[in-house]
Amino acid sequence: MLDVALLPGAYAVCRLPAGTVVPPHIWGDLGDRDVVTVSWTADGVSVICPAERAPTGADVETEWRCLRLVGPLDAAVTGTLAALVDPLARARVNVVAFSTYDTDHLLVPAVRLAEATSALERAGHRVQR
Repeated sequence: MLDVALLPGAYAVCRLPAGTVVPPHIWGDLGDRDVVTVSWTADGVSVICPAERAPTGADVETEWRCLRLVGPLDAAVTGTLAALVDPLARARVNVVAFSTYDTDHLLVPAVRLAEATSALERAGHRVQR
């Protein structure tokens, strides 16, 4: 059984052209439960952030909700992300997953949040709302 926390507010998944400098407002004053992640590749810059911080001019998908695996997790532990993604896949809920040093995060479409949390609870996980 895993403990999963539902973070407040909507999140956005954004794409900027390769080489773009991430605007400083993305970082802002992060609250205790906010998360921002940036990935740079040769194909572009991907940003996941609270929806109200989405960068201007980016391709943006909004209205995602963020679930955080309560951690920190030991890096040697295996299967935790699969234990969360598998029940969501069986429920046919889209997932964007990313990890930080301490834990794993999942984005699910806001319109499917009830289905996502129900699927996780049926799998034996606890969702903290």
